[in-house]
Amino acid sequence: MKTLLCFGTLLALAIPRAHAADTEWNQWRGPSRDGVVPEGTPAWPEKLAGDHLEKLWEVDLAEGYASPVVAGGRVFTVATRKKEAEVVRAFDLETGEETWNSDWEGAMKVPFFAAKNGSWVRNTPAVFGDGIYVGGMRDVLVKLDSATGAEQWRVDFMEREGTELPAFGHVSSPLPGDDGGSLYLQAGCAVTKLDAASGKTLWRALEDRRAMFGSAFASPVLATLQGMRQVVAQTRSTLGGIDPDSGEVLWSIPVEAFRGMNILTPTVIGDDKIFTATYGGGSFLFTVEKNAEGKFTVTEKWRIKELEGYMASPVVVGEHLYLFGRDQHLHCVEIATGKIAWTTKEKFGDYWSMIRQGDRVLALDQRGELLLFRATPEKFDLLDRREISPKNPTWAHLGIAGDRLLVRSLKGLSVYRWK
Repeated sequence: MKTLLCFGTLLALAIPRAHAADTEWNQWRGPSRDGVVPEGTPAWPEKLAGDHLEKLWEVDLAEGYASPVVAGGRVFTVATRKKEAEVVRAFDLETGEETWNSDWEGAMKVPFFAAKNGSWVRNTPAVFGDGIYVGGMRDVLVKLDSATGAEQWRVDFMEREGTELPAFGHVSSPLPGDDGGSLYLQAGCAVTKLDAASGKTLWRALEDRRAMFGSAFASPVLATLQGMRQVVAQTRSTLGGIDPDSGEVLWSIPVEAFRGMNILTPTVIGDDKIFTATYGGGSFLFTVEKNAEGKFTVTEKWRIKELEGYMASPVVVGEHLYLFGRDQHLHCVEIATGKIAWTTKEKFGDYWSMIRQGDRVLALDQRGELLLFRATPEKFDLLDRREISPKNPTWAHLGIAGDRLLVRSLKGLSVYRWK
């Protein structure tokens, strides 16, 4: 491993050795993993043009789809360099100056039917405590010191669990535990809990070693359902709730999808509902119940067969959710009934990432266009749109840090400021 250190900057910007603040965009889809902007974030303007959204800096990067994350005044990115190595880079949030970079050998080719999007690293890292936890395509998880980039430990799941190389690479993003000393992820054909200090496996659950089904796409979430904290995870075939301490599977239900294409992060609504949408299966709302003996059951409340998911996780505003479907349209769905309130007439790109502040939603289209709309069940209320990456696709999820907006394109990172 090679590490470049800028010691003066590091001393000034060292990340405190504590659990990441709830306001840091330090993991996949933000601190609550639902695309919701933390409280206290400056209010967004209703325009994207001109001085309303000013570009502060931009750097070129090797290719990648991992989303940028922020902690301690730094932006962290991951990329695949020259189809040979994976590289993690840290930049000063204000200036764009690089503070360190770290790399290791690791690359692979995804199957031909997925190759149109490249074989670049897809896993979004998590930053908490003293480390940044980065998943590599060859089913590895590497912990780096978040202040220096020095490697702390590495887990090779194929070696540890005797599993095969995932056909699509390691995709599921790591999830920090509530205790600040553990993390969860899908790797090695199972949902896994690791000790953050050592990388030791604490438990494995929902294991599935079937050919082409062991490599999970979806990222887990932590949620309280029926009064109990749970890890909610979606494998290639199953949605389940797991006891965070023991690894006991509390409930599970099959989820239909074409070739196991369960990609969306599960969306937990209230304390008893979970939404997901799959490629080839449709959209589903499940309800979780607990009886007097403390046993959990899960049932399918409704399904919209014709509304399929692809890779875009929805956002929830009030009694409706806003889902960008495989059909390349945005849909507003009533949570209680599954009724589609409206569908956009316009057809967009293949993917949207969305973050929301109140009833306003910021969406980044895979074709490099940024859209701002007001979430209302009456109509698609588009406030503004702006092309920000005309030459490079933007598959990575948006990030935000106060009045800063983070955009990762295929070959670059841009930081904007709201005005």
